[in-house]
Amino acid sequence: MIKFGPSGNSELYHASGFSGSSNSAVWVKNLGLNAFEYSFGRGVNLSPQKAREIGESFSDAGVEISVHCPYFINFAGVDEQKVLNSYGYVLSSLEAGKLMGARRAVFHPAAQGKLSREEAVKLTNERLCVLADKIRSEGFSDMIICPETMGKSAQIGTVSEIVDFCKIAPFYYPCVDFGHVNSLWQGSLKTVQDYLDIFNAIEQGLGYEKLNEMHVHFSKIMYSAKGEVKHLTFEDTEYGPNPDDFIIAIKQKGIAPYVISESAGTQDIDAKYMMEKYNSI
Repeated sequence: MIKFGPSGNSELYHASGFSGSSNSAVWVKNLGLNAFEYSFGRGVNLSPQKAREIGESFSDAGVEISVHCPYFINFAGVDEQKVLNSYGYVLSSLEAGKLMGARRAVFHPAAQGKLSREEAVKLTNERLCVLADKIRSEGFSDMIICPETMGKSAQIGTVSEIVDFCKIAPFYYPCVDFGHVNSLWQGSLKTVQDYLDIFNAIEQGLGYEKLNEMHVHFSKIMYSAKGEVKHLTFEDTEYGPNPDDFIIAIKQKGIAPYVISESAGTQDIDAKYMMEKYNSI
């Protein structure tokens, strides 16, 4: 079944008097949504007991939860200690995520730094192979682990790079952030066919299962010549991408991804918009 939900709690959630994650599952369920992404962006600072409590609330509500690993990860770094830390950020996220009942986790792969693009991609690939071994040895290979497409030219994570990374292990699935893709490509996602072209490239490289079970981040994003600047809401009329074209492409392709809205403050409202659009076609 296709999933739609927000990344974190929205402005409306907080304006309604809620805080933290204790009511997030019920809030999402009452909106008719069936997914939620919990972010460890600034680190995994969650006790095992709290992780289990959050997991129980989402299980009781029938809402699937995913986790986003910390933003500090860089598998193309030249500082070995920071690379070791990157392995730790992913593994600690998987450990906490599993306690929360999460089946999937997303991470930003790398930044180019002072390396050439080729050197940075090669290092990232090598270290994702090491990460895959660690994932197996730690008992997390039953989860779906998703390197994400990135939105700045200095970051590693084009669609083709992510497809290649996901060939490393059976549990690596692509996370395509279409706002990032649109920003990196300077607003090139303009038609339904543009999305279908990405879906077809993923299917050709990874097969139908990884396409069908792919992770998606979707939001409109302001961009500059160097790529992503900031997240926007669906109310914005200047920047893309267009969620309608995305939803039509999903329907035409017949896939059921896990779709998370990362809109700026209206992520639950915009996730609901996408679900209603999907159900209306």
